[in-house]
Amino acid sequence: MSRNHFRLFAFWLCFARPLACSVCSAAIVIAIVIVIAIAMPAIEIRNVKKHYKELQALKGVSFTVEDGEFFGLLGPNGAGKTTLISILAGLVHATEGSVAVRGHDVVRDYRAARQALGVVPQELVFDPFFTVRETLRLQSGYFGLRNNDAWIDEVMAHLDLTEKADTNMRALSGGMKRRVLVAQALVHRPPVIVLDEPTAGVDVELRQTLWKFIARLNREGHTIVLTTHYLEEAESLCNRIAMLRRGEVVALDRTGALLARFSGMHLFLRFSVGELPAGLRALEVEAVNAVGPGAHLLRLGNYDDVERILAQCRAAGCRFDEIDVRRADLEDVFVQIMSEPETGTEPKAKAKAKAAGGLA
Repeated sequence: MSRNHFRLFAFWLCFARPLACSVCSAAIVIAIVIVIAIAMPAIEIRNVKKHYKELQALKGVSFTVEDGEFFGLLGPNGAGKTTLISILAGLVHATEGSVAVRGHDVVRDYRAARQALGVVPQELVFDPFFTVRETLRLQSGYFGLRNNDAWIDEVMAHLDLTEKADTNMRALSGGMKRRVLVAQALVHRPPVIVLDEPTAGVDVELRQTLWKFIARLNREGHTIVLTTHYLEEAESLCNRIAMLRRGEVVALDRTGALLARFSGMHLFLRFSVGELPAGLRALEVEAVNAVGPGAHLLRLGNYDDVERILAQCRAAGCRFDEIDVRRADLEDVFVQIMSEPETGTEPKAKAKAKAAGGLA
């Protein structure tokens, strides 16, 4: 049942049904509780700032993650993603602002906030004295869970850890250790799961296994927050995305809306001979030189622009090694947003996000 269906049901209980008996009064109380629970976001971040002496790691970050959402938090290295997650997990205190998990402030009501949250850290952290199963039992004990072996077995099975259940953590490969970190975050069945670059340095098989399991948890109602440098993962998995740059949110919108608003068609060219004509330089997408020498990525208004561009290149004596018309993806959007100037005026992406109501 969707959130709107719940709201209609609550409205019917509260106002449409005659208030003739005590059963109706009890129904009203239940309906009010339902409405409050539905309206409560999974994560609420309000004007969060974090200073380390002279360094401003976060500069007034504000956004909410709705219950049951698959949310992406993207940004280059040093943007403040891990700092924000550390504040969310209670490992670091914000200089200013507040963070709540399912209505529980991470400072004032930290026990309830941590009970509702599972975090997969970016770093490989493990206890070398226990087996995989012992590690997960110990993690269960931190949350007061006894006789949790059935769920532990299910989590290990979904992460292909069953054969390693009685193996010491020191004997595991880096990819296997990362699987255990994911299992530790899930062992207390948290409604909100934060994945900080969970597939960094792991094989394709683990990625597929992990995302299949995480997608299932999301379908069952768990809220997922993902940070990753694999933007194709974020594009395929996330319903909504926030982009951080130097401690500020510069874009916040639905994934489809970001793709439609900032992207378009591109023409990829690689020359064996010649240089891009000066008249086409204005169409070139910045930071494309990373694809190699002689390569250029040009913005297209429509397919009719292709022949005009190719004709200009031929007239300039260029010879083509590769020609490809591409529909821009999230990586292209990310490059566009991150390459916008920071000085003088507010970044266009941030201004658009505010206009769309995405930023506080």
